[in-house]
Amino acid sequence: MASNAIDQTRRMLSLVTYLRDRPGARVEDVARAFGISTDELISDLNVLPMCGTSFRGGDLLEIDTDGERIWWRNAEALGSDTAQPLRLAADEATALLVAARAVATLPGLRESDRDALRRATAKLEEAAGESAGASSRLSVTFESEGGVFAAVDRALAERRRLWIRYYSPARDELTSREIDPIRLFAVGHTYVEAWCRLSEARRTFRLDRVAEIQLLDETADPPPMELRDLSEGLVQPAAEDPEVVVEVGPGGRWVAEYYPHDSAEELPDGGLRITLRTPDPASLRRLALRLGRDGRITEPAELAASAREAARLALAAYGE
Repeated sequence: MASNAIDQTRRMLSLVTYLRDRPGARVEDVARAFGISTDELISDLNVLPMCGTSFRGGDLLEIDTDGERIWWRNAEALGSDTAQPLRLAADEATALLVAARAVATLPGLRESDRDALRRATAKLEEAAGESAGASSRLSVTFESEGGVFAAVDRALAERRRLWIRYYSPARDELTSREIDPIRLFAVGHTYVEAWCRLSEARRTFRLDRVAEIQLLDETADPPPMELRDLSEGLVQPAAEDPEVVVEVGPGGRWVAEYYPHDSAEELPDGGLRITLRTPDPASLRRLALRLGRDGRITEPAELAASAREAARLALAAYGE
């Protein structure tokens, strides 16, 4: 997926405020500030012009870009001093009420935010009148990632440590660890960058791979460190890095999701031929062992032979 719905909505709301205060902002500077790629930013900018107080002329955000800079043409028209009072149609009121009630149930949401949301919902119900009755017959349940996001967001706001059980598909195992969260960001998926107390190093965790999460009482205290520039992606192999080709069956398609790659070609059996680059091809021998019957390294030939030998030795050791 792209960034999850909660994360993208939060980012786009922040973009409105950010761009209002920075007319003519450079695309690459805005992308860097939000920890996303320029392509993701342009995608957000293509959605924002469909947002506003109504679909009448002048009420939508007039935001455009030439690929280098961003302009908001009607920021003053949508300011609090000049904007028209908000009037909601029945379907708009129903959608807002259903969404508000769903968000209010998210685990990990700060209690002050939950209370503010409940007050806003009550006012909306009063204003919606009969429309509020229809919304009460509908409900939305967020996937588990929403609860993980809320817990991480709360931990960041309150500077608290987290305990997580995390699944690593490369090792096919769950590990328990305590982390001091540093920031949330989205690059294809949503991640939390944190100081891991288990490895005593900076680590990045994908939210949809967090099996369990608990907010701890300990204060988060990550060591000072420079934030990485994520505008070009989470992992950025160099063009001169050696090229490796891995062919996987249907059970190994996760490799394309887990490893940054140059291409992923569909195979007739439902698998993929994945081309990737890495400064240390030998490190992929472990991947070959992990894949087993679900995949194999095909290029370069020396690495493929090395992986087969490692597998042979592993099988021989297992048979002893």
